[in-house]
Amino acid sequence: MSTRIHPQARTTPKIRQEIKDSGLSDRQAAKVFNITRATAAKWLKRDDVQDRSHRAHTLHTTLSATQEAIVLSLRQTLYLPLDDLLYVTRQYINAEVSRSGIARLLKREGMARLEDVIPKAEGETISAKKTFKDYEPGFVHIDINYLPQMPDETSRRYLFVAIDRATRWVFLHIDGDMSDRSSVDFLRRLKLASPVKITKILTDNGSQFTDRFAMKDKKPSGQHAFDKVCAGMEIEHRLAPPRHPKTNGMVERFNGRISELLQQTRFDSQADLETTLLNYLKLYNHHTPQRAIGAKTPIQALKEWQDRKPELFVKRVYDQTGLDI
Repeated sequence: MSTRIHPQARTTPKIRQEIKDSGLSDRQAAKVFNITRATAAKWLKRDDVQDRSHRAHTLHTTLSATQEAIVLSLRQTLYLPLDDLLYVTRQYINAEVSRSGIARLLKREGMARLEDVIPKAEGETISAKKTFKDYEPGFVHIDINYLPQMPDETSRRYLFVAIDRATRWVFLHIDGDMSDRSSVDFLRRLKLASPVKITKILTDNGSQFTDRFAMKDKKPSGQHAFDKVCAGMEIEHRLAPPRHPKTNGMVERFNGRISELLQQTRFDSQADLETTLLNYLKLYNHHTPQRAIGAKTPIQALKEWQDRKPELFVKRVYDQTGLDI
């Protein structure tokens, strides 16, 4: 088995063992083996003859051990690039951290490259990644996320999430339940807020979106309240295949980001939770470049699409916050 030796080492493991077995003092060993007295003393005292790590025993870092664990968790679950991870860390964890500090942490933990973090199925290669078919703005994915109950609330609330497939622009709304009435209300709010004409919507098979599993043949009747409103707005309503959440994975991944945010933040009130969601959404829509759309932010992507194809838009893109409480 090959042994790695430090490039500046003056001795080999074999010579070090000879020094240990010589029975000489450090002064005598230094003279016999033509090394310094300090080097001789080191190998006479050690139990092994292998080079040890030069890493400091105590790492003086800006982030605490708990904060480092949160940063690494964000890297592993959200696959954030370095600059995105730095922005989120400064915004929510520690404002004093540097870019080089985050980079050293990732390298130290073997997460310097995203390719090393993103899990791959057995036999899968990087070139085998599957991507969505390219669509123009207006194809929106919708899902619902659970919100924690706040001290000043009598019951929990739910977060409706919509994300545009082409631009990654996100719209949110908080509701007290997740009934078909709430889903219809969310759709109407989304249509009013979206600068893009919505043409297609993809949802899961929840009862708030479809009556698919209430039918004997497991096919939607088209008479569900959500289907009727979609038809009235000239929007095609598509359903993800049952038991295939990856089909709606785009919004599922964003919901994962929201869940991470909720788990690592302590909220004192309903207003505190809403303010945090608003700040995060502004950060996402306006300041977080998305690798899937050429390292642009969702708002930048919307503006570029509007310059190229203004006919797809119903109003000017300016400050689309994306949160409707």
